[in-house]
Amino acid sequence: MKRKLYILVAAMALGSVFSCEPIEDRDSLPAITYTEATLNHTEVVSENTLVMTNNDKDVTPYWSVTDAAGTEIGHFNANSSSVTIPFKGTYTVTYTAYTRGGALYTQPKTITIAKTDLSSITTDPKWAMLTNGAAGKTWVLNMANPMGWAGLEYPGTSGDNWNWFPDYASNSWVMENKDWGEMHFDLNEAYNVSVKQTAIVGTSQTNKSGTFVFDIPNNKLVFNGGVEMLYGGDYYADVSNWTSVHVIKITETELELGVVRDQSRTGEGKCQIVFRYKPKP
Repeated sequence: MKRKLYILVAAMALGSVFSCEPIEDRDSLPAITYTEATLNHTEVVSENTLVMTNNDKDVTPYWSVTDAAGTEIGHFNANSSSVTIPFKGTYTVTYTAYTRGGALYTQPKTITIAKTDLSSITTDPKWAMLTNGAAGKTWVLNMANPMGWAGLEYPGTSGDNWNWFPDYASNSWVMENKDWGEMHFDLNEAYNVSVKQTAIVGTSQTNKSGTFVFDIPNNKLVFNGGVEMLYGGDYYADVSNWTSVHVIKITETELELGVVRDQSRTGEGKCQIVFRYKPKP
């Protein structure tokens, strides 16, 4: 009899351990003891640098910095963070404190950058190669060899790094030889970009303007404000993202940008479609 009792007690205990009904203990989450007034954080502007500091040891900080148009130029979660803002104007800094009791949202703060200083970002020569500074630079497709295909890790030295750039003279099927439009980049008081895109069929063109992010360490170029990368040929439907693209090569006279073919209409696998550009004459 005792053995049966022990088995019954053990079964009841296991049933409580593996119960499918969740039990929520709201009392285990501490209350938020901070208020916006008691949080200890600073946002200090020194010329073209914004320095953000969190002095509350038990708080995880999160800052979001946006320009006057509402475009985010960066977000940060280290206790001490900084960002270079090269262009004069007003910017909004939004601080959120993540505590053990939850998130505490604060009122946005407006900061002012008094003057433009391109030297704060253009130490890498790739900036001049892409934009020619405030004066700007316009790129068009290089119709002598306008495009190709490559592995997702191209131009890496290993892995999925194959590539095929067909000779256009013998492979004109890759795209029609026509004016496909142009891309213009400049640093005239903002990260400006405009794209004039020719339709796949015909000669009609659309014009879009916005801003861009040139992430040199990660070889990435991002188009904002509804702008998309200039392309040629009937490839638009094969790619889901024409706004965040891979910078494969950039010199004074050459630019190669890659997008990922991730929705091939013919069932082909993922790869990069690479477009080649030259400065507009």
